[in-house]
Amino acid sequence: MRRRDFVKLSGATALLSGMPSGVFGVATGLRQGKIITGRKLNIACIGAGGRGEAAVQAMRGENIVALCDVDAKQAATSFAAHTNVPHYTDYRKMLKEMDGEIDAVTVSTPDHTHFPAAMMAVKQGKHVFVEKPMAHTVEEARLLRLAVKKHNVISQMGNQGHAKEGIRLVKEWIDAGVIGDIHQVDIWTNRPIWPQGMTAQPPAMPVPGTIDWNLWLGVAPKRPYNSNYLPFKWRGWWDFGTGAFGDMGCHIMDAPFWALKLENPTSITAETSPVSNESPPKWSIVTYKFPARGKMPPITMTWYDGKKKPPRPASLEEGRSVPAQGVYYHGTKKTLASFSAYCNSPRLIPESDMREFAPNRPEETIPRVKGGHFAEWIRACKGEGPMPGSNFEYAGPLTETILLGNIAIRAGRKIRWDSKKLECIGDPESTRLVSKKYRKF
Repeated sequence: MRRRDFVKLSGATALLSGMPSGVFGVATGLRQGKIITGRKLNIACIGAGGRGEAAVQAMRGENIVALCDVDAKQAATSFAAHTNVPHYTDYRKMLKEMDGEIDAVTVSTPDHTHFPAAMMAVKQGKHVFVEKPMAHTVEEARLLRLAVKKHNVISQMGNQGHAKEGIRLVKEWIDAGVIGDIHQVDIWTNRPIWPQGMTAQPPAMPVPGTIDWNLWLGVAPKRPYNSNYLPFKWRGWWDFGTGAFGDMGCHIMDAPFWALKLENPTSITAETSPVSNESPPKWSIVTYKFPARGKMPPITMTWYDGKKKPPRPASLEEGRSVPAQGVYYHGTKKTLASFSAYCNSPRLIPESDMREFAPNRPEETIPRVKGGHFAEWIRACKGEGPMPGSNFEYAGPLTETILLGNIAIRAGRKIRWDSKKLECIGDPESTRLVSKKYRKF
């Protein structure tokens, strides 16, 4: 199948190269999402432990009709709190058996399961909430974005900062011209806080009786169980996670991506510690080039992780500490900083600029979100509010951009990106990382 044909999303998305037909279940035809009015949502949660537990708790005001998790120990709290609904280990079986009883689905699993679980739900016409990043590969992000549009379902990616105050302030200030033209953005994080940089798989260990290891692996290549994979540490393995960039990029890059109307970088380069086919590096510095957007000039955006940090801006007061995560927006008029992962409390720097600016801040132009990103999604599914801010039409390009950074990290060289063709220009080896093969399980 030619790559340009993927963007048409014609027919069954299970035609995706290497995708076993069983991954998406048995849904056929064009199933459309339905806005639920006059009653609570019937919600099934795929992933009930760890981050999934937060999703389960956030759905308590609605009807939770089923829970699914492959790790009974991790999901014990959620299972114990909902003994009156079916508990599953296989999301495919749950979605097939309870198809007619489910309106919406949350997906809170390791990254490699986001796409197959969400796509099956979307094909059944279910509204979907998917934790970040919404997909494991660039191609998956594109396909999910198009599938949600085709099946007319409400979508939301779990980057909660997009529903908060700070990101709106940043966009309002930039739109009002407070910062001036922005040519450079620097982003940094203290992640990874889990092991990375491994060069080989760890030895086999006995599988705990509480885990279905085959279902946990899902579409990932088969390998023996080892406690170095879960819980949480799966982020540091390419087959399951997307490293520091995939974990935090959807949070910290969100505000500049939205406020500066960024999409489709022309090139990406990466400097890193040693990289292997098994695991992301211990640190990376990734530089994007974005073209002009309307009246906005071209931008260079640089990402730092593994405790690497950008140069201190000249406007940052001497002796002022720099937090573990944040963003600098370097403008022709002012410098804007956000010293958090979720764009909390953005400030002009130095602080004297902020004090001068504060009494004359631009008026609010962007609606605020009440109750956070889970509530925002629920309201939209029930026709009680607008489309969620991090719906897949927005979150898809954001996720693609972040995962392109991982391709540059793995390639070890500059890549030039053609978004329409979904390929790294003149670089078939890097283009192979745009997609992946899937194991039948």
